[in-house]
Amino acid sequence: MLFRGSLAALVTLAASSAVAAPLVNVAAAAADAPVRNLVVERDSTGEVQFNITYQSNHTAHLPKTLIMATGGTIAGSGSSNTDSTGYTAGVVGLAALVQAVPEVLAVSNIDGMQVINTGSESLSDSFALHISKLANKALCAADAPYDAVVITHGTDTLEETAYFIDATLQCDKTVVVVGAMRPSTAVSADGPNNLIQAVTTAVDPSSVGRGTLVVMNDRIVEAIYVEKTHANTVDTFKADEQGSVGMLLSDKAFYYHAAAKPTFKKVYDVSKVAALPRVDLFMGYQGADLDLFNASIAKGSKGMRADSPTTFPRTGTGSGSISDIGIANVNAIVDKVPVVRSTKINNGFVVPGAYYPTVISSGVLNPVKTRRLLQILLALGKNSSEIRTEFEEPLKSYINFNITSAY
Repeated sequence: MLFRGSLAALVTLAASSAVAAPLVNVAAAAADAPVRNLVVERDSTGEVQFNITYQSNHTAHLPKTLIMATGGTIAGSGSSNTDSTGYTAGVVGLAALVQAVPEVLAVSNIDGMQVINTGSESLSDSFALHISKLANKALCAADAPYDAVVITHGTDTLEETAYFIDATLQCDKTVVVVGAMRPSTAVSADGPNNLIQAVTTAVDPSSVGRGTLVVMNDRIVEAIYVEKTHANTVDTFKADEQGSVGMLLSDKAFYYHAAAKPTFKKVYDVSKVAALPRVDLFMGYQGADLDLFNASIAKGSKGMRADSPTTFPRTGTGSGSISDIGIANVNAIVDKVPVVRSTKINNGFVVPGAYYPTVISSGVLNPVKTRRLLQILLALGKNSSEIRTEFEEPLKSYINFNITSAY
């Protein structure tokens, strides 16, 4: 099925289509119009397809990058060039983003597709699955036409998309997710510089084998650890404790060490997954009752199969602690519904231990990434025991301790 929104005029091109002139915008009006619906192209076999809306002229010696535009502040527009808070996200189209920084065409050949154009707070689980499949087709298929993928994205949920792709990309090529904290109309918009740095990083040979990266404000950060650390400033995407893996110097990617797989990273194949299961997220705080928790249980159990229950990452206080009343209710449902505890604290681990033997611990993952991994595991048919192993064994094996005496 094809959901086009306002992209009804888009033309689907083969990756090898010849383009005679530079900066060819295949569907200028459509690409620069607001696009609020997810564009899902599939062929007769159900495979995702590229819906190319922009192509640069081909330069033989340059690598080839697919830019997938999804909206966000980087594509935002304000009422004035000093407006950096009251703007509308997801207004500017892909062609305009590239044309704002034509220097990028000296770095890579560019194909572009407007997947969606909206604020990232409005993105869905189906979007995450779809864009992961697109990235895999672009980079990892036997006939993969691209050397790198760059995804322009709103910053509110950027780390969720980056982590999901990082956990599901089936090859060592590079995906870079990039956004902006100021709209394109701002007097000091950060989007153009972030975009050229993202493409530069994506096609750099030294980026291969580093997984999905987030590139913003001169920093290069691994998706598994990156977090948005400030609601307003441009220097917001960081791995506070683990640190950046590199930075941009004179628009060249500089890495602090050779490519290495993060200690706790695993990759899963979701190519056959049709949809992600519902997973709800709850926050712990003083005086928290269980009304929402119980309501979610009730809603998720209606018409749900036993092998696809509603499941819960629990955002705990401290290192994932759960209140007495909370754990009593969790214990009553864990035989049917996997529960994973995470922490709202920016740094540290949620370690398996005797305090909560019935609850799965998230290890290094923050709540939103815990939710994504839980969705992946459930979609792949893992049971509670297998889910526990995927979350806990890497950390348990690494620190080699007995969980029954850990506290």
